[in-house]
Amino acid sequence: MFKQLLPGKFGLNGLIKHFKVSHFAFLHSSANVKVEVHSQEQEVVIALGSNVGDRLHNFDEALRLMRILGIDVVRHGCLYETAPAYVTDQPHFLNSAIRAFTKLGPHELLGALKKIERDMGRTDGIRYGPRPIDLDVLFYGKLRFNSDILTIPHERIWERPFVIAPVLDLLGSAVENDTVACWHSFATHANDLFETWKKLGGDSLIGKEGMKRVLPINKVLWDWSQKTSVMGILNLTPDSFSDGGKFQSIGEAVSQVRLMISEGADMIDIGAQSTRPMATLISPEEEMSRLIPVLEAILEMPEVEGKLVSVDTFYSEVASEAVGKGAHIINDVSSGQIDSNMFKVVADLKVPYIAMHMRGDPSTMQSSENLQYDNVCNQVASELYLRLRDAEVSGIPAWRIIIDPGIGFSKNTEQNLDILVELSNIRTEIAKKSLALSHAPILIGPSRKKFLGEICSRSAAVDRDPATVASVTAGVLAGANIVRVHNVKDNLDAVKLCDAILRRKKSIV
Repeated sequence: MFKQLLPGKFGLNGLIKHFKVSHFAFLHSSANVKVEVHSQEQEVVIALGSNVGDRLHNFDEALRLMRILGIDVVRHGCLYETAPAYVTDQPHFLNSAIRAFTKLGPHELLGALKKIERDMGRTDGIRYGPRPIDLDVLFYGKLRFNSDILTIPHERIWERPFVIAPVLDLLGSAVENDTVACWHSFATHANDLFETWKKLGGDSLIGKEGMKRVLPINKVLWDWSQKTSVMGILNLTPDSFSDGGKFQSIGEAVSQVRLMISEGADMIDIGAQSTRPMATLISPEEEMSRLIPVLEAILEMPEVEGKLVSVDTFYSEVASEAVGKGAHIINDVSSGQIDSNMFKVVADLKVPYIAMHMRGDPSTMQSSENLQYDNVCNQVASELYLRLRDAEVSGIPAWRIIIDPGIGFSKNTEQNLDILVELSNIRTEIAKKSLALSHAPILIGPSRKKFLGEICSRSAAVDRDPATVASVTAGVLAGANIVRVHNVKDNLDAVKLCDAILRRKKSIV
């Protein structure tokens, strides 16, 4: 019966109203009836909160214990730092939510979550008071019921922005199935969960002191909405298209990093494997022999204090070794396609993961087949989403993901231009399936790329810095949050101007 009802027939509100009127009364139970479901998996939504101890570690540990107890996590909301509600004299919370599948019945699920809370040190205390972990069942399949110990949907969900925001993150702007339509139908005093969010204040709440969307990185909660970040490029390869062979010694590499930091770089991205078109792949061992000595020297520099160091690699072995030495971010141009172990390794490393769109590998990415798109932004979004969905199932939460549309990778000149001016379309397309992933920071890397040379008749890569500044300007105004560049000084000025324009635009709307 449910499968016969398609969103296209009714639209979102019409579909939800149809469900409300016709199809859910038989799922409701009386206040004292306990409902247990054992025969099949049910999709559930669970809220997470923490404001005692290492809040992020508490989330990681709770997710680990959920999986052990038969709760298979498939989606994560964004991570929010929020002011406490009800009892305000306590530290700020981290809040998020997850979607999962489980064969546990509702009360068995509640029992499993309470066990996790106890095992992680939660004790009876002030209601709404401080706690190392708080786990609440928000939705359980299509059920709505009450018992002495459990109410589904959770009775206070509708008044809590810090709960509704991560719940919406778990959804797409398009209703993907009848279970999600049912969750929308539960909204109190609204036609759907989106309207509930708008009535609470909606996106205007995000970015203020009481509710920030953050990404955990190097023991800091980074609010990337405050300014655009500049990532300086350090190539340790002999054959990179722009500066191959210039920084192969430790001394040369350290001097270049010192220069980029003095010019205002927020991040340094170190690569020891060339990803230029037609580049030959080297082994993980050779890549590490180039990378690790330089990485160790850079991390010992006093100037690097407070900066972020990213490693550009598509090998899980290199990623593991680099993070073990102190790298903060893994930047994978293949989004796990070259090394199938990458997702699992990064999930265990618990560091931010930059997932870039590319078809094939550097030796095949510019083939005629890989340059075929009907709509480059839509297809980049849908192909990236599939990779990120697998990353989440492997344990990389949405709150640790950064998206790179892959300018210059499997794209021709016109397609690169489309991406620069239509970044918002990539977000919108991803949002149809995952609002959390659509909120992820976007990184762009047009620096000195071949398409700039084609447009400006600049055959030498080092002569493309003015065109790079222009492309960075277009990208930031279109919604980029991080720019990856060779020339930090000039591009930082462009970024500062773009940020000022965007702030001014926001203030007069």
